[in-house]
Amino acid sequence: MARILVTGSNGQVGQELQVLASQFRDFQFLFTNRTELDITDKISIQRFFESNSIQYCINCAAYTAVDKAESEPEQAHLVNVKSVQYLAEACKNVGALLIHFSSDYVYHNGQNTPLKETDPTTPQSVYAKSKLEGEAAETAGTALILRTSWVYSSFGHNFVKTMLRLGRERPELRVVYDQVGAPTHARDLAQAVLHIIQKVENGIIERSLLHGIYNYSNEGVTSWYDFAKAIFEIADIDCKVTPIETKDYPTPAQRPPYSVLNKNKMKEAFGVEIAHWRESLKTCLGLL
Repeated sequence: MARILVTGSNGQVGQELQVLASQFRDFQFLFTNRTELDITDKISIQRFFESNSIQYCINCAAYTAVDKAESEPEQAHLVNVKSVQYLAEACKNVGALLIHFSSDYVYHNGQNTPLKETDPTTPQSVYAKSKLEGEAAETAGTALILRTSWVYSSFGHNFVKTMLRLGRERPELRVVYDQVGAPTHARDLAQAVLHIIQKVENGIIERSLLHGIYNYSNEGVTSWYDFAKAIFEIADIDCKVTPIETKDYPTPAQRPPYSVLNKNKMKEAFGVEIAHWRESLKTCLGLL
């Protein structure tokens, strides 16, 4: 029975993994949050791994306050870089596999065709730089790194839940239309990870494939403006959405104008089927 540690289990992906756990009865999950396992404490991590026979570590812990990171670079670095290094070292010591989530923000390269894992990375914000450094922090080169984008869920704080709240409170919202990408339902991402582990455990794919960088988001392309329009349409909310440019909604941290991810590598290596973002949005809204 595979023993899987999930760090940051109170986050969006972590909570989705908790929901899905009952469907994967061949796995034994250890769900931890900051109080149960401080991933910024190297010694605590090492002791936890040694005493719990960890085979897989899904690291859902992250510093995700994109704008706040501009004024808290040390904290962003501690969680997104140093902690990943500690987890990677602990995994290496016990022969476990680290699965770590990164971000579309690492690209920000002016490209306007779907981004491949080998495309240039030119992060422009503190958050983006910390996520890219976190990718390099895994010391043994054996981590599976999943770059994803626009994550939302029925859990936690995210764009979908914010739009639902504001759309019911206000007659009109202004949303940027010149940032293009693809939303990712956290449940789809969590399920993809568990299916990959399941395939390894069942001998369908080689464990050696579970390293390197892979892109994952839902299929399709949209803008934040069109995403908001779809949320209101599906949720039957009468709120006017006005498109604006990024310059009309300044933020402390720069956002990439184009972050559509090419998922061919992921699909070919692991046989993962990926739903269109609109279908996944309907699923998520049905849970709220």
